[in-house]
Amino acid sequence: LSPDCSFTCHYRCRALVRLDCSGPPSAGDEDDGNEQVLEKDTNVDEPSEWEKTELDRTQVEQRIKEYNSQINSNLFMSLNKDGSYTGFIKVQLKLVRPVSVPATKRVPSVQAGRPHPQGVKRRTSFYLPKGTVKHLHILSHTRASEVIDALLRKFTVIDNPRKFALFERSEKDEQVYLRKLGDDEQPLRLRLLAGPSEKVLSFVLKENETGEVNWDAFTLPELHNFLLILQREEEEHLRRLRHRYARCRQKMQEAL
Repeated sequence: LSPDCSFTCHYRCRALVRLDCSGPPSAGDEDDGNEQVLEKDTNVDEPSEWEKTELDRTQVEQRIKEYNSQINSNLFMSLNKDGSYTGFIKVQLKLVRPVSVPATKRVPSVQAGRPHPQGVKRRTSFYLPKGTVKHLHILSHTRASEVIDALLRKFTVIDNPRKFALFERSEKDEQVYLRKLGDDEQPLRLRLLAGPSEKVLSFVLKENETGEVNWDAFTLPELHNFLLILQREEEEHLRRLRHRYARCRQKMQEAL
């Protein structure tokens, strides 16, 4: 557990983690709080009017040229001979609960009188760092559900994909709007229609459940890991509270 950014990882993975924790400890929390106030889930599954626009091949080719002329990177879109097109989308992962990844522990087994290493499948859980983003190269007909599957594979997450949902995020009049994409919606098509502006449209991966957490849906190892993480968070929170009250008491005694 890092004292600056509160990133939690498995103790065997500490040497592999590379994070920039030089910023102030409370900066990320304050930003999240402000966005939480502004963020509004429209709870509407229907796409907006411009998202329903149908484009023929000529219009798609023109839109791709306009899109490529507006970006400042090499993440271009390209038109294929069959009329489909390929390009990149950026997805921000904003997960509030831990994710599970596989862990393998070698244990000896005896076969023909000789020890033989055998892998035993285990899993471990951890929080993804805040602000984690991933670029994916996809096709125009790639569905939102396939994007979720690809993201989970990139991070070797073994949780059920149905636990997650892909949202489109937009900013308008200092208000942030979220809409959950349907499984069959095509994110690259939405990216092309919206243009490269992240304010007009960006993609966010979040937990699928918006209400109370159904803890019965998790396995026993996951629940045990959650309890350990909660215990550590509680201990850290209590330590900060005690420190704050100790400082207040010290100031009062100095004043006396």
